[in-house]
Amino acid sequence: MASAAEQLASNLNFSAFGKAEELKKRIWFTLGALLVYRLGTYIPLPGINPEAFAQAFSQAQSGIVGMFNMFAGGAVQRMAIFALGIMPYISASIIMQLMTTVVPSLEQLKKDGEQGRKVINQYTRYGTVVLAAVQAYGIAVGLEGATNVVTDPGWFFRASTVLTLLGGTMFLMWLGEQITSRGIGNGISLIIFAGIVAGLPSAVASTLELGRQGALATWIILLLIVLSVSVIAVIVFMERAQRRLLIQYPKRQQGNKMFEGNTSFLPLKLNTAGVIPPIFASSLLLVPATLAGFSAEAGTNEWVTTITALLGHGQPLYMVFYAAMIIFFCFFYTAIVFNPSDTADNLKKHGGFIPGIRPGERTAQHIDYVLTRITVVGAIYITLVCLLPEFLISATGVPFYFGGTSLLIVVSVTMDTVSQIQGHLLAHQYEGLVKKAKLRGKRK
Repeated sequence: MASAAEQLASNLNFSAFGKAEELKKRIWFTLGALLVYRLGTYIPLPGINPEAFAQAFSQAQSGIVGMFNMFAGGAVQRMAIFALGIMPYISASIIMQLMTTVVPSLEQLKKDGEQGRKVINQYTRYGTVVLAAVQAYGIAVGLEGATNVVTDPGWFFRASTVLTLLGGTMFLMWLGEQITSRGIGNGISLIIFAGIVAGLPSAVASTLELGRQGALATWIILLLIVLSVSVIAVIVFMERAQRRLLIQYPKRQQGNKMFEGNTSFLPLKLNTAGVIPPIFASSLLLVPATLAGFSAEAGTNEWVTTITALLGHGQPLYMVFYAAMIIFFCFFYTAIVFNPSDTADNLKKHGGFIPGIRPGERTAQHIDYVLTRITVVGAIYITLVCLLPEFLISATGVPFYFGGTSLLIVVSVTMDTVSQIQGHLLAHQYEGLVKKAKLRGKRK
């Protein structure tokens, strides 16, 4: 078995792609789905004056609208049918995960296994419809409040805008689920990834053009490049970092044979929550932009405008709330995806124990203690990665938002997708070795 594993590892190379038909189909399906998403970001909403909207967007892109446009892959800049992006689904997921911790019936559904998860996912879809409809109506009202942007204002425009944007979000949600089940990687994460990466070339080009014109100093551009490379290196290192707890298994007797006890490790990732905290925090910080759309009709422009300005991208209050929500979601999401009590119970059932720690409740407490300590480090790491570039961009006035949050999402999603591709290649080559072994056995 060991020799087969060694042979499998040594044979893993790019030539294996030519033989892995299932993997190639999954990759092509993923690329095709992402191409459909990118095409949708260029289909404009009906009833919009493109020139007037482009002028209005150029005046507002320095705020949180610019960040929203980045996550939507430029769809906001073109006011396309995918302008809402996948953010309503992310927000609905946040609400459902919060409710599963406080509502007993939802908590029981979570424990019911696959069937319970299906019900929770269905509730999340319903929540997505509600949130997308509310946000779409806010966008419609906000567009009508802008000068000469809407060619024929009224309830017909609002209804068509709500239906179009709602349909776009629901389609993206379905597309993400299809990528997850039939493609490679997490579909929702890949859609966000594609939106961010698609805007990178134009953002870099505009920054270099500012440098050529003298609006940005050369040392600032070089500093941004060095900072980006350094942040990528830190992300790769920290995302691979683990705290491994030693697990021992006692000797066991099976029939007349005595088997020696062995040891293994329980790996605890430094960043268990992954890219979820900054995505959740960013989606919640987009709420004031939605309220600003309603303010045009409700007549509450002053206080909503003030709040929106205070929570603008790069503002001190925005940084404080952003950091606080990232830290909160690091602990919250880690508590959801990793249960120390369940892990301790599974170890006890299989006879495993941590040296020096009593099995059962004491083991759960020890795992929770270690997990809390490393989550503190992970939360600080994510907060610094997301905020340090934001401070630099705010201080230097660089007009694009490919900051720490974007780098964290892009690098993490890339690493996850590459690991899944390697997993498929390993599985394919392992199946090939098993078939060869069976053929040799038949020949003998």
